[in-house]
Amino acid sequence: MSGSDARALGRRGVRGAPRPVTARPHGPDGVGVGVGVGVGVGVGVGVGVGVSVGVGVYLVTDPGLAGRHGIGVLGVVRAAVDAGVRIVQVRDKQAPARELLALSAAVADAVGDLATVVVDDRLDVVLAARAAGHRVAGVHLGQSDVPVRAARALLGPDAHVGLTANTPEHLAAVAALPPGTVDLLGVGVVRPTTTKADHPAPLGVDGFARLAAATPLPCVGIGGVTIDDVGPLRAAGAAGVAVVSGICAAADPGAAAAAYVAAWRAGADHPAATRLPGGAR
Repeated sequence: MSGSDARALGRRGVRGAPRPVTARPHGPDGVGVGVGVGVGVGVGVGVGVGVSVGVGVYLVTDPGLAGRHGIGVLGVVRAAVDAGVRIVQVRDKQAPARELLALSAAVADAVGDLATVVVDDRLDVVLAARAAGHRVAGVHLGQSDVPVRAARALLGPDAHVGLTANTPEHLAAVAALPPGTVDLLGVGVVRPTTTKADHPAPLGVDGFARLAAATPLPCVGIGGVTIDDVGPLRAAGAAGVAVVSGICAAADPGAAAAAYVAAWRAGADHPAATRLPGGAR
């Protein structure tokens, strides 16, 4: 994909207005698991308003870590967004589909247009949430998940499709895709992390920099990213930094998120602003 293709991709917005859905408050974080929606294959309802934003600090949720201090995922997300986080990935590898759907819908409803909300791995959950009118912008996929071309075909051109990539071969595969298939790359792990037991060998900042320089797509550093890594990653070409435990496990997630946001803003200048399809304003 050329640099002009990537910039054109960044100018897309999401059209459509969300329709309200009522959920019963009996699921995780007080979120109902009885969201009733009928979803057909190929449903692609555009929700949200896309505007130019920098990726910056990218929160990835973890229900176990978020529950350590009795705050819960919704509490962590609200605090992080209040502190300036503008993209949230709802991730729960163990949750059944209906629980993850309810949580994703609740997160999207809680943040409104203040943050972009995507779901990790589960394209089915994203389709269901969007069909129900929730402002879920799209999906972030791993290398073993549904192919990104299939996700793009089902979600449509204005949704957000992210992909994890950590090798030159991954980047070559992305470059061979039609322009506009992938919006954002999660590159890592940067450091060893306990939130992903099967992670590949850590790249470090230098390894991240080499991969980020080899693609025109925005790259977010993920995996064990600490406050001290934020400035060097931004200087290395990161469009953002993904944080899990640094915010989710904090006794005060708002203060932790604010510290990451401040570190990002204090980092080296880098022209990494992009419009995330389905993004926040």
